[in-house]
Amino acid sequence: MPLNTGVVIRMTDSVVFQSDNLSWVMAGLILVVSISVSAFSGRYLAGDRLQRRHRGLVALLTCTMIVLVFSNHLLLFWCAWLISNLLLVLLMIHNSRWVAARNSGLLAFKTLGIGTIALGAGLYLLYVHTGSITIDGVLQSDKLSTTQSGIGLLCIAIAAMAQCAVLPFHRWLLSSLNSPTPVSALMHAGLVNGGGYLIVRFAPIVAEQPWLLQSIFVVGLISAFAGTFWKLIQTDIKRMLACSTVGQMGFMLVQCGMGLFVPAISHLCWHGLFKAYLFLNAGTSVRDQRTATSQASPTLSHVVLGLIAGMVGVFAFCGITNLPIQLADTRCLLILMVLLASSHLAIKTLAQGRTISSVFISILASIMVGICYGFSISLLEQLLPALSAIPAQAMNPVYFAGLGSFTLVWLAMLLDLPGKLQATTAWKRLYMMALNTSQPHPQTITAIRSAYQI
Repeated sequence: MPLNTGVVIRMTDSVVFQSDNLSWVMAGLILVVSISVSAFSGRYLAGDRLQRRHRGLVALLTCTMIVLVFSNHLLLFWCAWLISNLLLVLLMIHNSRWVAARNSGLLAFKTLGIGTIALGAGLYLLYVHTGSITIDGVLQSDKLSTTQSGIGLLCIAIAAMAQCAVLPFHRWLLSSLNSPTPVSALMHAGLVNGGGYLIVRFAPIVAEQPWLLQSIFVVGLISAFAGTFWKLIQTDIKRMLACSTVGQMGFMLVQCGMGLFVPAISHLCWHGLFKAYLFLNAGTSVRDQRTATSQASPTLSHVVLGLIAGMVGVFAFCGITNLPIQLADTRCLLILMVLLASSHLAIKTLAQGRTISSVFISILASIMVGICYGFSISLLEQLLPALSAIPAQAMNPVYFAGLGSFTLVWLAMLLDLPGKLQATTAWKRLYMMALNTSQPHPQTITAIRSAYQI
């Protein structure tokens, strides 16, 4: 089922550029993030002799990414992908005399290079197998049920994972924190989202490979849990945000792996906008004086009331999206995520004090979670009818294991099991292993601040 239905620009017999609503949604996100980063850079890099070069690279990167999302020609798509990653590496290094930044750029170049090579191999295999040089032609081909096409799609999935910086490709992103803050914002809110866009662009044929979807689901699930856990044990705010990106990209891949591509795009957009804000506001967060606050542990009554409030949020979400509450397909996992998120928010609100007003606020907050998330998905479903028509995957042991994992992890956090297990040897080993795994590459760390005074 083709995604492209819009204005076309032809070169010989091939459609080089073709616009659809997915392209326009991604272009809008790219422009919003790019304009915000450029405005912030004017103040952040004031007095930097390389400021003009930085602005030029950001503008060029923005243009290249827009070419990417509107590309229909396979070779042009790959070239835009390659150039955008090269420009990102240059932005990361910023000043070639900064040794740590140069090493960060080199590590990113190697990792993203693996993804770019994998993408090129995947596109080439699809071209050879289908005989089409355009994405639209590949999606419409009826020759995609063979091993060769499966290998091509696997290569594309590997490229997406490298771009998203999920496990095992996460270290380049965690080692990029010595880049200027505007570059970090552009990277986490823009470039890493390219992996999600890549999978969604080929969604109609990826959805026909259940084994590939389940593989993406498992990788995304592991990355979501690992990135979220890593975030909780960091002391540096930018490293916390980087680990959060790994976790959020994992959640986005989980949604792709469930065959729910519209919610994946919604998650991608929300993450891009919010992560750009967090990075550009990171300096203010560092200056803020934090005061110790005591958080009361939730009681059984808090949990029961929170779950009731969460169910109200679920009904609001399902009412807007018209999703049935059942275990027939992977849409139940999406509903579970809404239930856990809205219930957790309600329980934290109730833990502040179980009064009539707090109960009312918790229910209202749950309803707002369901309405806002449901409205964003419903809006995108109307804008992207071809993606909406792709059916969710039927539940199987892999997806049931994911459902159980989400529930168990949520219960563990709710019951504060990490805090209760801190004294055990097993927990200490797990903590140290997670802390070591989430560290940047040693050659990308600058211990002496004066090394940047050049």
